[in-house]
Amino acid sequence: MYLNGSMFQLILTLHSLELPQTSIYPVLMLGITTYFIILFCNLTIVVTICLNRNLHKPMYILLLNLPLNDAMGATSLFPQLLYSIWSQDRSISYSACLLQGFFVHLNSSASYLILTAMAYDRYIAICFPLRYGAILTTNNLVKIITSMWVFQFTVIIVLFSLLLPHQVCQTYMADLVCYNPSIMKLMCEDTRVNNIYGLFTIVFYHGLSLSVVAFTYIHILITCVTNKQSDAKIKALQTCGTHLVVFLFLEFNTLFPLLAHRSESVPAHLRRVFSISVLVFPPIVNPLIYGFKTKEIRQKMLTFFKNKISSV
Repeated sequence: MYLNGSMFQLILTLHSLELPQTSIYPVLMLGITTYFIILFCNLTIVVTICLNRNLHKPMYILLLNLPLNDAMGATSLFPQLLYSIWSQDRSISYSACLLQGFFVHLNSSASYLILTAMAYDRYIAICFPLRYGAILTTNNLVKIITSMWVFQFTVIIVLFSLLLPHQVCQTYMADLVCYNPSIMKLMCEDTRVNNIYGLFTIVFYHGLSLSVVAFTYIHILITCVTNKQSDAKIKALQTCGTHLVVFLFLEFNTLFPLLAHRSESVPAHLRRVFSISVLVFPPIVNPLIYGFKTKEIRQKMLTFFKNKISSV
């Protein structure tokens, strides 16, 4: 048992990566390359939107939050994971584990609210095109984004604050990354309140997101079906189709490991894979879908790189 005063000096041990000696450096290079690609792609989209006034529209301002969030999520995983691969040391301090868990959960919850806000934006743009400018004004956009981030920080701060009064009884964590359910398993006291609050946040985020996305997409589909302009219909369906695929992928990828912790029948290795994949695949896929595939962003990026190459 570790008393509260000494917990922040406590050293935990994460589950072994089980890498053969011959695979350490290839896996390390793969990890570094993946992290570099994630940062490069996401930050390229951020810089492109920020530097081009033509992209300072509600759709792109909301989109700006997604690569920032993806870069944050990848950074919560890769530096510590790459160090573990290089040093073959899976130890992490309790305070660093709490910090990593905080940003892992913040990334997941932010993804839901950002995609929900983007679905609402598409709903207004397609179903009420004439009122779009009046509804999504700069003032309203700032309110949406500010409320979204303040709410997320508040929910996750409370989630991890509930861990602080508890004493830790063991130091081995059977997961590859720190997050709330795995940390709770280290506690030697009753964590019923933590479980109830955790389940409440899961139900709230998933329920809110699913409800808003279902409502908006049903209305978007009805509008597209009744729209006589075939070009507008195809463009709207393509935009919404990719958004829906990304949302459903996130839904499954985050919900599975959280619920798997509450079931002994789910294989541990499967839970570990999903807990890592949600911090790897969305930051790679999202820039391709929302950034490079979006015509205006793609054109601005190509123009920027052409100008840089010609000036060298």
